[in-house]
Amino acid sequence: MELSNKVLQPIISLFKSLSTEEEKRLKKAVEGIIGERPKNITLFQLAFRHTSASKETNIEGFRESNERLEYLGDAVLGMIVAEFLFTKYPFRDEGFLTEIRSRIVNRESLNQIAKKLGLDKFIEYDGNFRGMSPRSSVYGDALEAFVGAVYMDKGFSFVRKFVINNLLTHFDLDSIVQNNANFKSQIIEWGQRQNHEIRFEITEERGNWHHREFISQLYVDDEPFAKGNGYSKKKAEQSAAEQACIKLDLIG
Repeated sequence: MELSNKVLQPIISLFKSLSTEEEKRLKKAVEGIIGERPKNITLFQLAFRHTSASKETNIEGFRESNERLEYLGDAVLGMIVAEFLFTKYPFRDEGFLTEIRSRIVNRESLNQIAKKLGLDKFIEYDGNFRGMSPRSSVYGDALEAFVGAVYMDKGFSFVRKFVINNLLTHFDLDSIVQNNANFKSQIIEWGQRQNHEIRFEITEERGNWHHREFISQLYVDDEPFAKGNGYSKKKAEQSAAEQACIKLDLIG
């Protein structure tokens, strides 16, 4: 589409070094994933370029990576999932819809889907194509950037169908809804029944400003009891609470 070409014009020259065979391979892979031949393969090359492999543009001080496409894809993905859930569950409240959407688009889920789609084979990291550590958020980042690229290349109607038919099908929504447990509430209620003080504390932060992982320590009467991690403070606390519930056999 004309918009994508205009937006990317300053950086298109950065990808001229890609060989004909590599370009054909990438086009074939993208076509296999989205079901149509991409119009602008530059978008998808950029979607797989991690910030550690970013390159300078002809705009002084500006280095291009997949972060901008990731930003766009995150918004597109969130909107499509929100609309899907809004339609599928017409009588559920905002809190329910927000929680289910969060569980679908969280970093762990996106990492898994990215690997199922085979996106990990194309991620450019430190200037080389190679795999990442299992705990890395790079896979999920690339998936969001990929969604952004699909949107720019094919438009909203196409990317909406792609997300619903190719991404959401990886989730068992019934299972997600049935297991929509608030472990933090459960452990706090347990503490109240047993006359114990429950306290959460973020003890460590990992990563950078863009994707930070939090480590939460749960204390029972000021004694360390369980630990959890997540890509937000809330998720880290929920993770720690879940581990505590497991230790106390509170999960049926």
